[in-house]
Amino acid sequence: MSKIDELVEKYAKDVEEVGEKLDKTLLRAVAKGCGPSLYKKDTSLVAASDKKEVERVKQNFCIKKLGIKDTPKLDEGIAEVLKSYKKRQKQRAVVYYLLVKRFKKGSVYK
Repeated sequence: MSKIDELVEKYAKDVEEVGEKLDKTLLRAVAKGCGPSLYKKDTSLVAASDKKEVERVKQNFCIKKLGIKDTPKLDEGIAEVLKSYKKRQKQRAVVYYLLVKRFKKGSVYK
């Protein structure tokens, strides 16, 4: 099993704990899209309590990657995703996957 496949298995458990229906193909695509950041502890996590980090997720992932407009609904959606993912250490790939699902942007990865 490759390293990315091992990580996807780990992430799949987190997605299921959130109660989100799992699309493993999409999860793998999102994880792969994160690139080398998944392999370093610090960059593989999203610091949900750090406003600058949340703003980076918003700007670099939601707006630039997913093409979502910067509106109050975007901020609400990010807050909902971070709240629903109850683990203290939030895996970046899982947060991104949940955002993709929340905003119905799976087509970006197809």
